[in-house]
Amino acid sequence: MAPTVVAEILNILTNGIKQAPPWVLTAYALLSLLILAQAFYLFLSLVAPIPRDILQSETTYRHVEDTGSVSNAKPLPYWRDTFDRRKKTLRQKGDSSDVNIGIEEAEVFMSLVVPAFNEENRLGLMLREAVQYLQKEYGQAGSARTANGGLKQRQRKGTQEQSNGHLGSNESAKQEPTGWEILIISDGSKDKTVDTALEFARSLGTKSAGLIRVASLVENRGKGGAVTHGMRHVRGRYVLFADADGASKFEDLGKLVRQIKKIEDKDGRAVAVGSRAHLVGSEEVVKRSFLRNLLMYSFHLLLWILTPPATAAIRDTQCGFKLFSRPTLPYIIPYMHSESWIFDVEMLMLAESASIPVAEVPIGWHEVQGSKLNVLWDSIGMAWGLFILRAAWAMGVYRRT
Repeated sequence: MAPTVVAEILNILTNGIKQAPPWVLTAYALLSLLILAQAFYLFLSLVAPIPRDILQSETTYRHVEDTGSVSNAKPLPYWRDTFDRRKKTLRQKGDSSDVNIGIEEAEVFMSLVVPAFNEENRLGLMLREAVQYLQKEYGQAGSARTANGGLKQRQRKGTQEQSNGHLGSNESAKQEPTGWEILIISDGSKDKTVDTALEFARSLGTKSAGLIRVASLVENRGKGGAVTHGMRHVRGRYVLFADADGASKFEDLGKLVRQIKKIEDKDGRAVAVGSRAHLVGSEEVVKRSFLRNLLMYSFHLLLWILTPPATAAIRDTQCGFKLFSRPTLPYIIPYMHSESWIFDVEMLMLAESASIPVAEVPIGWHEVQGSKLNVLWDSIGMAWGLFILRAAWAMGVYRRT
């Protein structure tokens, strides 16, 4: 009986569709699409990640003082406070553009943000390599040393450019700050990550110990959440985030600085992406498992399909070695939502939507043991995260507001 009833209902519907005027069918199709779009928007609103609020204790840092003791918690500087005040003033004057807001001046030349989750075993080696390079190339902030640092000079288009990215003209040396800072974000670590970072800072002596600041997130946010948090509180003219495992060759930072200066727009905005794409086919990649390489190529295909053109053209979006000029930060950091492994893609998509120049720069890289990435499940999670991320921005669930 039931199959007969269903068949009769389908027959009636079929005949109704055949007899209906074209405009009725068109209206029905449009209504169906509208309902589906509304349902999909509601679905995205429910599943798209929204970062949790920042706790008061997470806006503080500790460092090693001249006496060798660890300081009490101190407030982290936040460039967005000044940015928001300037923005409010412009809005009151009727200026709805963000172009003229600007960002407060840098205090040092280079800021390094290091996200760290249970990294007591790997963090020290990475910091040692980073500090050796930063100290040699960029010196102390406010020291008698010039921005040139007395390094070997190279000629480029009538200016003298250093291997560290500084320009050798007197005018450039006066305009650019010197020095560096490292901001380590302990992402809810349960081991001795914080103690390891502070002990390393103490080993540097009174001159450099205070340049390393350690902030602790109460709960784990994910790598993207830790990086974004750190980049809210940097003081540098340029801002690098680098993984705590030390897999990227740190001295290649000079390549990124030189390239980012070449592509900066009139407002000083640019991003340089450290890339391992040139290593595809090398022994480091070939000796990986078939599953890992298959997932890598599948993810690249998804990126090509789901992301806008400039982002899709980047061959390695996931390398944890990216450099941002300071004027770029207000166009990216306030609008970040993803706190997982896929956050790099959101940063690049935001840069593309703001017409910020992006360059991909080959760097040295080697495999480091101790990765917390589960190849299969995290790859599935990244694919899902990429789909939700792209859809949320496309459907207006995420907005630049």
